[in-house]
Amino acid sequence: MYKHILLPTDGSAVSDNAVKHGIELARTLGSKVTVLTATEPFMPLAFSPVELAYSAEAYICHVQEHARNILAAVAALAAQAGVPCETLHVEQVYPYEAIIETAGSQGCDLILMASHGRRGVSALLLGSETQKVLTHSKIPVLVYR
Repeated sequence: MYKHILLPTDGSAVSDNAVKHGIELARTLGSKVTVLTATEPFMPLAFSPVELAYSAEAYICHVQEHARNILAAVAALAAQAGVPCETLHVEQVYPYEAIIETAGSQGCDLILMASHGRRGVSALLLGSETQKVLTHSKIPVLVYR
């Protein structure tokens, strides 16, 4: 059925839970996984709280270390389950684009990702990366809730 599953994660508890289930699905199907975390590039004019707290160099070091920690934890879970795993960290302004591009470039035939469950006005105004992936992906998407 599915031979190569993309597991995007931001390291949150909701994403961690989806990743665990994705690894179990891959183990059951005999699939391999690619785990992706995407970070935004440093944009000093964006004035997000994280970017105001760091210089460009410090920001880059911080996000790279954070990404390494996220990916290492997932790679360890995959190894423990006996699932072949590749990890990727990409820099992209729009995470949903990184997810879709990575799925295509890595030859993934399924994207399994968490739903962060925004509701009401926040869902209307902010949307979600999951919703954007669902809207734009030509590869099947399984949303873990």
